[in-house]
Amino acid sequence: MPRFLVAIHRPVGFTPSSVDERAMSRDIDALNDAMVDAGVRIFVGGLKPTSSAVTIIVEPNGHVTRREGASLNAHAYVDGFWVLETGTPEDAVEWGRKAAVACRASVEVRPFH
Repeated sequence: MPRFLVAIHRPVGFTPSSVDERAMSRDIDALNDAMVDAGVRIFVGGLKPTSSAVTIIVEPNGHVTRREGASLNAHAYVDGFWVLETGTPEDAVEWGRKAAVACRASVEVRPFH
C-alpha cells in the first residue's frame, strides 16, 4: 500500500493559547485512535519549536557548517506529522482533511517514493 506524509503547518508566531488547547488535544487524540483503528497509522510525531532546530549546511566548496535554528526563512513551519499507509491517495487526503480540522491548521499530504 502507498505511504503518505501528512504534515501539520503552523504560521510563524503561532501560540497554542490562540486556540482551545484542550479541545484540540481531545480531537487529535480521537483522530489518532481512528487512524489506529483503521490500520493506516505507521508513525506520528509532534515537533519542538523551530528555535530548537539545528541546520547543517553544505556549501558549494564542500565545507559543512552548523547553524542554530530552522533551515528556511518561511511564513510557516512543520509542527508535527503522521506517516500513513492507505489504499488510495484519496484516502490519504481524507485523513489529511480530518487532521486539518483536528489540528486547526493547514495540512500537507504528500506521497513517499
